Formats: sequence, structure tokens, C-alpha cells
Amino acid sequence: MTWRIQRACLLTLFGLLPLLTEAQTPPNIVILLADDVGFSDFGAYGSEVSTPNIDALAAAGMQFANFHVSPNCAPTRAMLLTGVSNHRAGLGNIPETVPPEQRGHPSYLGRLRDDVVTIASMLRAAGYRTYVTGKWHLGHEAGALPDARGFDRSFVLDASGADNWEQRSYLPYYAYAPWFEDGRPGTLPDDFYSSEFVIDQMIDYIDGEAGSGRPFFAYVNFQAIHIPVQAPREFTERYIGVYEQGWDVLREARFRGVMERGLLPPDTVLGPMPEGLRSWNSLDAESQRYAAKAMAVNAGMLEAMDLHIGRLKAHLKSTGEYERTLFVVLSDNGPEPNQPLDVPLLRLWLRAVGYSTDYETLGERGSYVAIGPEFASAAAAPGAFFKFHAGEGGIRVPLIIAGPDIEPGVTQAFSFVTDLVPSLLDLVGLPRPASVDGVPVQSFSGRSLAPLLHGEVEAVYGPEDVAAMEVGGNVALFRGDYKLVRNMPPYGDGSWQLYDISRDPGETRDLSASEPDLKRTLRSAYEAYAEREGVLELPAGYDPMVQMTRATRQRLLAHNWPWLLGVPAAGIVMLAPGWRLLRRRSRQNPEAL
Repeated sequence: MTWRIQRACLLTLFGLLPLLTEAQTPPNIVILLADDVGFSDFGAYGSEVSTPNIDALAAAGMQFANFHVSPNCAPTRAMLLTGVSNHRAGLGNIPETVPPEQRGHPSYLGRLRDDVVTIASMLRAAGYRTYVTGKWHLGHEAGALPDARGFDRSFVLDASGADNWEQRSYLPYYAYAPWFEDGRPGTLPDDFYSSEFVIDQMIDYIDGEAGSGRPFFAYVNFQAIHIPVQAPREFTERYIGVYEQGWDVLREARFRGVMERGLLPPDTVLGPMPEGLRSWNSLDAESQRYAAKAMAVNAGMLEAMDLHIGRLKAHLKSTGEYERTLFVVLSDNGPEPNQPLDVPLLRLWLRAVGYSTDYETLGERGSYVAIGPEFASAAAAPGAFFKFHAGEGGIRVPLIIAGPDIEPGVTQAFSFVTDLVPSLLDLVGLPRPASVDGVPVQSFSGRSLAPLLHGEVEAVYGPEDVAAMEVGGNVALFRGDYKLVRNMPPYGDGSWQLYDISRDPGETRDLSASEPDLKRTLRSAYEAYAEREGVLELPAGYDPMVQMTRATRQRLLAHNWPWLLGVPAAGIVMLAPGWRLLRRRSRQNPEAL
């Protein structure tokens, strides 16, 4: 008998899971969450980057071509773990850019709210072993870390990013790279490389209770390919020369790759690059050479992540767990457009704390580089925009679900990140519990994809069903084939636009003028959503980068370095000894964050 047939019996036997036979045990679950991976970044989605282990999962399972998340990392992660909207979960925006007017509101706590329950808590209550490694970014206050949110074991980073080679901050906002092991400050090994480490830790956790007879939930969060992009030299070297023709050529090649794989309708038009981006031919030869290598490092980092995913798959095969494991592969948002090297003060900070931007060592230990908005736009093809924006390039990302009883194929059916919790519960035969540890489980914002994954239906959303999200004023509301969208500056203009994304996923034809009644209806639907979910309006003149700068100053003051605020920009480079002292002090006292 299959697990789905037996689930009604097992619901009464959670306490006996260790005694059940292998055939009776529910499937394991592995979630592999990549960071800042664009729609066309994986080989299975049209990329030139080698990702054979991810591609194999895509071939064996369901590959989603119309899956959406939020445009920022923490809001997506909150929805992924809870199945409710990011505002209901307490992550209306990433905590680093929440303005003072919103700070402290239940929808903008910058951490998971106490009245939401994670899928880890639900699964642990049903007998699962629960583990998480890698980026967390959902808070490290009391009660916010994974050990208090349903995970048995954890080794996590509670920041938007960090260095991939050592325990080191990547922005002046953070005095320290805040890693935590099982709820306490953690220390990384000397031979740390992020993608390798999160897999090593997860394998150790899984093996640590391998004889229990209980299934496991493994939540692996990669830093790849978040800023700073860093990769072992041997991976970077495989892509030297690949990007020398630039982002315009790459964007067209990615679009062809997507279309050749049948991921989008045959009449899809490539979306526009945001206004203000450079053409490749406007760069001098040396700038082109540098940008091409930065993209080679990015590709190498992605391939290295895939290699370590392959190690986890091989381990599960060797232990007999692979065939009864559900795999979920996705990204938290679209590609990262920010280019820190274009910000003079940040360049000075990087130099002061010892980061190198030398061409020869790009991607290696001690180096710092990013791909910038133009290559980010190529990685988002065929979508418009990228991370931090609600255009398809910022929120349409890969999703692959593979494992027992999953119908293989490609689907263009709409899906959203809040669908994953109800889907996984259905796939392992568990109903939504009424409560866990005394906390009521809220109704899910999403819906189960299980009927779609089992080949029973072609879509789980109907023409009148609504799904929506808001982050930092960027809005996407979906109903049937249509999408109402607002993209905020710097690359959007804050206006409302209407698209038929079933026919125009590149968002090239605004229907506002031809469908004014529909646009008004969807605006009303969004207003109802915003009121219900606790969305607050942004203060006048809000700029996330300005807010980030203000928050950085405040944190520097809190770290007893007020003298930094008055230093002229030209003198910051002279503060290298002070910055290095700050790093040493923060290493000794991670709680000073």
C-alpha cells in the first residue's frame, strides 16, 4: 500500500512512528532554497550554467514555469515556512529597510510573529525530525531562532547575507556575521565554504538520528548566489570567456533557452530591461573584461552549489532514503541588481576592512564582487525587472518538486510560495493541525498543489481566485490570467499597470487603457487584501537604500563608534585599523549585534 492510502491510519499513530516499517513511514522532505537565483539561472530553465543535479530533479519531477515569490528574501522565507502572507507572519519587509513609521507594527516586526506556526513545528508534532542549515533571516531575538520555531537542530545565519569563505560581515550594517548553532552563537570552521558547509551540517544532522525510524524534514538555505558572489577558482575558470559578449547577448540566449524548453507560451515576447541600464558596448574593454569575470564567478558559485546538492543526493541514495524523499528546489526572489562597487563610500569600507576587488582573485577568499543590474536583468529573462521589484523578473522564479507519486512534467499553472506548506502537508498525508504547542494554526493563504502534482488537475487556481503580495510598496495581485502590478523606484515609477501574464509574461503590453474596469476591480481587490493582511502605506519619500543607510548609522552608534559619523568620505580609507579592531571586537562579542 502507498503512504497516501495509509495516511488515515497513521494520523492516529504519530507516537508510534519509530516502530513503523519503512513502507509505512511518511516521505522525508528536503527543501533546497537558493538565494537570488533568477528564472533562467538553472540549466533546466534555459541557462548555460551547469546544474546537472538540479536538472535531474526537474526531469524526474514537476517543473513549474509560473511560480511566484516576494521580491525580497525574508518575506519569502516567512511565507515558505508558514503558509500565510508575509505581513501576517511579521515580515512585511526585510528588517534592514523598515522605516521608523512601520517599525514595531505586528506586520513589520522583522521576525516571525509568535502567533504563526511553522511547517517545522507541524511536522515535528507529527513525529518528524526537523533540521535547518544556512540563511535564516527571520530574527535572532528570544523565541525567534529555529530552535524555538520547530527545528530540532540548526546552524543558521540571521542576516541578509555574509561572506562565503569566513565568518565575516559583507556590509557595514552588520558588525559581525551572526551565525547561530541550536540557538546559541556559532563559530564557523576554518575551511568554511558556504554551500559545502550547509550540506555537511545537514548530512551530520540526518545521520545523527538515522536509526530512529522517523522521517526527516531538512531545510537547506544556500547563500549562493547572493552578494558577495564567491566561488572556488576551479569553478570560476570554467566560465572565463563565456560572458565576454555581454549581458545583451546573454539575455537573448537565456530567452531562447527558456522557449526551447517549452516553459512559456510560444508567442512570448522578451520583456524590456529597466530604463537607465547600460548597453554592453558603452563599456570600455577593461570594464567589459571585469564584468564578464564577475558573471563567471556568479556561474561558478551556482555550479558549486549544484555539486554540493549532488553530494546530498548521493548520500541519501547510499543510505536508502533517496527514493522516499520529496525534494523542493526554489529561489527566494529574482536576481540581485545592486552593485556595491559603484558606491564610493562602500568601496572605501570594503578597502578599509580588507576586501579585495582585484581582477585576478575575484571570487576567492578575501574578494568582493557582484554582477550588477544589467547581468541581473539577463538572469531574469524573459521577465522585466529583478529583485526588489514586483515585475516578473523579481518574483517569478524556478520551482521543482520531485519525489514519490509526483507526476513528472512542466506546468504553466499559476502557483505562489504560500502554496508550499499546504502542499507538503497533503503530500505526506497530514491535515492542517488545529494548534501546535498551544498556538492555533492559522488558515493558509495558499492552496495545496497536490492535485496538480498527482496529475489530477491542470491548475489549482481558477479564473476568479486571487493571490497577492506587497513588499516595500511593490505590489503584485494575480487573478486568473491577469496581474496588477506596481514597481517602486529606483527602476519603477510607482504607477499601477495591468498585464495578461498568461500571454505576456514579459510584461510588454500594459492593458490599463483597454481594460479600465478590470483594473479598477483588481485595485479594489488589492485594497481589500491590504486591509485584511495589515499592509501599511509607506511614508512620503521612502527610499529603501536611504533607510538602509540611516539604519547603518544607528547600528554604528550602537557599537560605540560615533566618531565614524563625522569622518569625511575621503578619510574613511584611513580608518582601516579601526575597522579591523571593530571586526576583532565583534568576533569576541557576537551578542553585541
